[in-house]
Amino acid sequence: MKAHTYSTRMIAAALGAFGGLMVLALWTVRTAAQTTTTEAGPISPDQIPQPIKDALSAPARPASDKGFDAGRKPDQVMAFLGIKPGMQVADLYAGGGYTTEILSRIVGPTGKVYSQNAAFEPRFKRFEDAWHNRLKAPDLSNVVAVSAPFDADHFLPVKPNSLDAVIINLNYHDLVWRGVNRDKFNASVFEDLKPGGVYGIIDSSAQAGSGTRDVKTLHRIDEQVVIQDVEKAGFKLAAKSNVLRHPDDDRTWLVFQHRGSQDRFVLKFVKPQS
Repeated sequence: MKAHTYSTRMIAAALGAFGGLMVLALWTVRTAAQTTTTEAGPISPDQIPQPIKDALSAPARPASDKGFDAGRKPDQVMAFLGIKPGMQVADLYAGGGYTTEILSRIVGPTGKVYSQNAAFEPRFKRFEDAWHNRLKAPDLSNVVAVSAPFDADHFLPVKPNSLDAVIINLNYHDLVWRGVNRDKFNASVFEDLKPGGVYGIIDSSAQAGSGTRDVKTLHRIDEQVVIQDVEKAGFKLAAKSNVLRHPDDDRTWLVFQHRGSQDRFVLKFVKPQS
């Protein structure tokens, strides 16, 4: 009986110690997560680099594009991601080229922009035409149009470790519902970026814990899905910005109903130096 009691006490003590270690481990993980998810606030207007200001105010930039700026805040997003003159960058899932043109004007004649789209469905021909017509402008001579599927072995015509930044703006969720191999997609981005290069993802946020439930119906995605996808490829989440947050958005409606007023996350990933 004594031996049995002693054994029971030893087991209880061991379980208690194990439980304490588990609590400590969970607290450490949770604390680390809280540290990595802290969001940066808006950048002071006087701290926005002049090349970004000049790019957005360029007289030749379409008025229709400028009309989107209030809701998309490209000055804040580009400054947050560190886009500068002379950079080699890519705009993935470029659509009609709104982001492509901004990048082109910022990186300037010493830089280059790879504007990528997959084949457009017939119903999106107007976006395809808009993209091609935009890239004919002399001001955008530093842009290379890339027509390639998202899950191609290598969908950008660049050498490995050659790009300074890659951006996908409001379209990562589309990769999901279209069934793109995201592991392959993100691995290709990782290969193309220089060590220290930036992978910027902006998208409309779904309710926390919803996963990929709303990617096709509401065109929203749980940002944790994006973070897990991209970190699995080897990237590190370097920073977040709250400049496109809308706390009043309950994230239950289709984003096209109120463009520019939906809650969005802005994530800055970095390819490690080694």
